[in-house]
Amino acid sequence: MAVVLRLQRIGKRTQPHYRIVAIDKASGPHGEPLEIIGHYDPKAGKDKQKVAINTEKFGRWVKNGAKPSETVGSLIKRAQKAEKAAAAQQPEKK
Repeated sequence: MAVVLRLQRIGKRTQPHYRIVAIDKASGPHGEPLEIIGHYDPKAGKDKQKVAINTEKFGRWVKNGAKPSETVGSLIKRAQKAEKAAAAQQPEKK
């Protein structure tokens, strides 16, 4: 069973919203995912609000051989960049 990490569209026609899922490659676009890893909202204002990914689940699936799609790979990079920028903006607590 080949597992891929890809987007699965949900939401209304004019309000797209996507789930980032681990799914069998042979499943269709509306197939049952093995696990939901995160969400992507293209209409949100900031990158931090657009992409929400559980990095532990993502890392576990990649470690076990799942291949992310091109889009999911770019969304992961975007989420990591936004996370680093948010961490840099917060002052250190003493």
